[in-house]
Amino acid sequence: MVTIIDYGVGNIKAFVNVFKRVNIQVQIAKNILDLEKVEKLILPGVGHFDYAMEKLNNSGMREQLDHLVLQENIPVMGICVGLQMMANRSDEGKMDGLKWIDASVKKLDETKIQQITKLPHMGWNEVKPMKDIPLFKNLEKEAIFYFLHSYYFHCHHSEDILAVSDYGIEFASAVHHQNKFGVQFHPEKSHQFGEILLHNFAKL
Repeated sequence: MVTIIDYGVGNIKAFVNVFKRVNIQVQIAKNILDLEKVEKLILPGVGHFDYAMEKLNNSGMREQLDHLVLQENIPVMGICVGLQMMANRSDEGKMDGLKWIDASVKKLDETKIQQITKLPHMGWNEVKPMKDIPLFKNLEKEAIFYFLHSYYFHCHHSEDILAVSDYGIEFASAVHHQNKFGVQFHPEKSHQFGEILLHNFAKL
């Protein structure tokens, strides 16, 4: 069973549809009562960092999520801004992040981007796994994913980098620290590649 955290930010329905297609049981958590007996968590996110953090902090679920992730070691995967929220802080805003992974969020350097339209980084890009880990099972070669972001997750410890992509600079497009996973791309918009990755997460 995968629980998707619905705090008012993110395309919840798209995740539900993907998990149903790959025959994984899914539920939506909108309040603390929905977080009982969870097995795995998805933290989606889109838009501005501070807005997303404020919505999560005001959802009534923040304290219980910290307990589940940091004390009970429930596997969690952050998606796009959901990943960025797992860092200590972001250059995009002033609020503290969740501090689940020792990292900071930085803006992509436009001076190093060759494309005419520089930011946001939008569209399909290659994701290159740096480790042999079950999350990327059957995605080791020629896997591409859909991105939409202007900021990237900067790990303070290189061993937390799970996969990298290139957009002017090489940046961490997937991370892993203990029970905490995160991807900068949108697996729910990445067709068969995203389905494989979300299925892999559900089976960890």
